[in-house]
Amino acid sequence: MTNAAPLPPEIARRRTFAIIAHPDAGKTTLTEKFLLFGGAIQMAGQVRAKGEARRTRSDFMKLEQDRGISVSASAMSFDFREYRFNLVDTPGHSDFSEDTYRTLTAVDTAVMVIDGAKGVESQTRKLFEVCRLRDLPIVTFCNKMDREARDTFEIIDEIQENLAIDVSPASWPIGSGREFLGCYDLLNDRLELMDRADRNRVAESVEIRGLDDPLLETHIPADLLAKLREEVAMARELLPALDRDRFLEGSMTPIWFGSAINSFGVKELMDGIGKYGPEPQPQPAAERVVYPQEKAVTGFVFKVQANMDPKHRDRVAFVRLASGHFERGMKLLHVRSKKPMSITSPVLFLASDRELAEEAWAGDIIGIPNHGQLRIGDALTEGEVLRFTGIPSFAPELLQSVRATDPMKAKHLEKALMQFAEEGAAKVFKPAIGSGFIVGVVGALQFEVLASRIEIEYGIPVRFEPSQFTSARWVHGPKDLVEKMVNANKQHIAIDNDGDTVFLTRLQWDIDRVLRDYEGVKLSATKEMLQ
Repeated sequence: MTNAAPLPPEIARRRTFAIIAHPDAGKTTLTEKFLLFGGAIQMAGQVRAKGEARRTRSDFMKLEQDRGISVSASAMSFDFREYRFNLVDTPGHSDFSEDTYRTLTAVDTAVMVIDGAKGVESQTRKLFEVCRLRDLPIVTFCNKMDREARDTFEIIDEIQENLAIDVSPASWPIGSGREFLGCYDLLNDRLELMDRADRNRVAESVEIRGLDDPLLETHIPADLLAKLREEVAMARELLPALDRDRFLEGSMTPIWFGSAINSFGVKELMDGIGKYGPEPQPQPAAERVVYPQEKAVTGFVFKVQANMDPKHRDRVAFVRLASGHFERGMKLLHVRSKKPMSITSPVLFLASDRELAEEAWAGDIIGIPNHGQLRIGDALTEGEVLRFTGIPSFAPELLQSVRATDPMKAKHLEKALMQFAEEGAAKVFKPAIGSGFIVGVVGALQFEVLASRIEIEYGIPVRFEPSQFTSARWVHGPKDLVEKMVNANKQHIAIDNDGDTVFLTRLQWDIDRVLRDYEGVKLSATKEMLQ
């Protein structure tokens, strides 16, 4: 950090973070408990709700509720103690990882949830790598300790080896599976006991003076107490103590243990995020670095969600404020179109409820309803021309052609596809030769989601069919050379929804041939969303 002015108190109390995990590690359940303790909801929902148990608040799409998975990142704000938490829940399913990668550009820290029985899984590893690229500090929560879990040292070893990061235990589990009683809070020398009877109740906390306190014997069976004393002594000897500077630079992660479904360990985790987590951080732009304490308001769009309210064809752009104090009704410059925009009805999200945001500060995430003017990567400022960097767009790994089963609806289909492309839910390519569209996605499940959403939101039944192409590359290079290449390879050329030229390939050989024949032309697998 430079010798910049200190952060105003309102900005300094913000904590903006994403929750990342492999599918089924319990991420959405953890999100629910955060909202419960933040007072945002009265009773936490369950992902697969039975009878009266409420459904989760962060999964609002019909498909998410039917399948019990999260497919779109949702943002929620709530107060906890003296902090204002801005939580972004991301899809865990690997088919939606692009949405997650983009979300990580808008947060200052990530909470990595791992399953106590499964440890570090493939998707966790992938998401961790993205955090590493961005030097994001990571807080770890080891969930499901009330089920048969692995040995605590084994879990910590696996994180250290697989992810090459030092792990510092903030709490230590007492027993596991049926014998799981709670945790010993290593940072505050407290005993946290779990209440199994009521999942929405907060467990009790017993103040003790260290591990030799005789009071422990009234709460913990002798064999588990002996094991706890021995393990904590070893952990303190072998594992590093929590060092906030190392955590903030991304080389150490504190780990808490618990059971989200039983509301256990969640409060300690939230305290940890508040106390040790980073305040809103400076954001990189192509022109300069933007600091949160600057007076002028700036922000960037990291996600667009269409049809959040199916009754109105609205689109909400999720904007991360990078600096300043935003007030409703402000006029901001939309940098890409160079036009001013009056932000009259910005919204803050409290799970599936939204309320008008009268004001917001750097670090907050607000939603701006619009009719397609705002796209991913767009910057909003008080007049300065800034382009925020680092928001990726990945080449799709699966391509299929799409057609409406009713030919009369082809025109409407084009509009629907363009909306999904702007939302970042899929890439849409218009081939230079022939009619129709080719849709590119990262994972196969996205085709199902798109077909379901096009039918539910637009009333157009569609069919996805295999395409002859297997991947797409964006074309860059000197204008005359690119034109020459395009004219000679018309059957491979398409235009994406931003109007950029794309080379559709069947084999790696196609790419090699173009690079060999047209020296100076570049074919790239990612496109930075610079507007």
